[in-house]
Amino acid sequence: MAKLQPVLLSGGSGTRLWPLSREAYPKQFLPLADDDTMLQATWRRVAALADAAPIVVAGEEHRFLVAEQLRQIGAPTPAILLEPVGRNTAPAIAAAALQAMAAGDDPLLLVLPSDHVVRAAAAFQAAVRAAMPAAEAGKLVTFGIVPAAPETGFGYIQAGPGEGVRPVLRFVEKPDAATAQAYLAAGGYYWNSGMFLLRASRYLEELQRFRPDILASVRAAFAAAARDGDFIRLDKTAFAACPADSIDYAVMEKTDAAAVLPVDIGWNDVGSWSALWEVSAQDADGNAHHGDVIAIDSRNSYAYARRLVALVGVDDLVVVETDDAVLVARKDRVQQVKDVVARLKAESRSQAVLHREVHRPWGSYDSVDIGDGFQVKRIKVKPGARLSLQSHTRRAEHWVVVRGTARVTRDNDVFELLPNQSTYIPIGARHRLENPGREMLELIEVQSGDYLGEDDIVRYEDVYGRT
Repeated sequence: MAKLQPVLLSGGSGTRLWPLSREAYPKQFLPLADDDTMLQATWRRVAALADAAPIVVAGEEHRFLVAEQLRQIGAPTPAILLEPVGRNTAPAIAAAALQAMAAGDDPLLLVLPSDHVVRAAAAFQAAVRAAMPAAEAGKLVTFGIVPAAPETGFGYIQAGPGEGVRPVLRFVEKPDAATAQAYLAAGGYYWNSGMFLLRASRYLEELQRFRPDILASVRAAFAAAARDGDFIRLDKTAFAACPADSIDYAVMEKTDAAAVLPVDIGWNDVGSWSALWEVSAQDADGNAHHGDVIAIDSRNSYAYARRLVALVGVDDLVVVETDDAVLVARKDRVQQVKDVVARLKAESRSQAVLHREVHRPWGSYDSVDIGDGFQVKRIKVKPGARLSLQSHTRRAEHWVVVRGTARVTRDNDVFELLPNQSTYIPIGARHRLENPGREMLELIEVQSGDYLGEDDIVRYEDVYGRT
């Protein structure tokens, strides 16, 4: 029996769940449906089936989030393939197949988006086991979701007759409401989940058959990849030259080996705030919320709060409050959130990309106040972590330790600071901050100068490979 190799696709940006999901911290890294983040929940769902540590395909900017979140739940150390640019799922899965076969194996790849909800984990695992014989025999199996409504936001798969795994008759684009209703009435149509089970070599064979240009580019990018511990950086020049295409368009709609297994597993792609409302626990009035929320005479609404949010006399609303943005939308208009993100990007506003608290491989910083010539940050450094050796040309910094122990390098001096102790970093001084302790280091940083942008930095040494 072939080994089962999980492949977790983690390249999405999740703009439809703004302001909680941002380009630098998209929805797969957020605990939206449970205490686990969506990436963590995806691994837990597949862990009992896996014969190997996961292969994760992610963007370069998310590499430490992937590694840290899987480490937090005790997952085996993953192989993390880093895409220098996004090229959709066909190239991403090809790179994962090459990695899976690099040691001479030819496993079954269980390809899963890392930002979906599956409530019935046992049914999902049973479906994967049921699909394995067909995949071992050379079929490219996708999982079709038994439709619960005439949904117009999903693509559909028309299945051939029979039980269990059956041939795909055709893939259908997102339909209008009347067409979707007709599909439900006819039967034999299933939502396209974006989940696949296929032998690595068979996928590469079919990709070579239909899109040899994609496979050639991915092979070149993989062959020239730089390997840095668990990170495998696909060559930027070769991968950027690769055409962007989905596995559906590149292979599944063309191959005669496409098969589908209909499943009812409590699946939701959480593609909008209204979808998150659907999968969340609701009170007697149909309200769902996360955080400190009071709802009075309100119905069928969703609220996500960092501070206290009160809903009074409202129906069918989505209210999302973060440290630096508030979204208020009618539940039936939440797809237009992406238009908000487009406007923010057009105006080069940071809220499209970053939260106020920005995560880094060593920890995080939160810009708690900013004014003319100054900025105040709360900085957290993980145990054993250290920032790069760096300098700034236009700002000085004052550091006050509030928790833990800080080891400070300032030019030729190296010293430690305890809580309530402080130091000053002049403009131009080479400096580094480290946490030599076993608890989180927290400090307040006050920056002063005529320019406070994050690009005013010269790095001399960096353990995380940044320049």
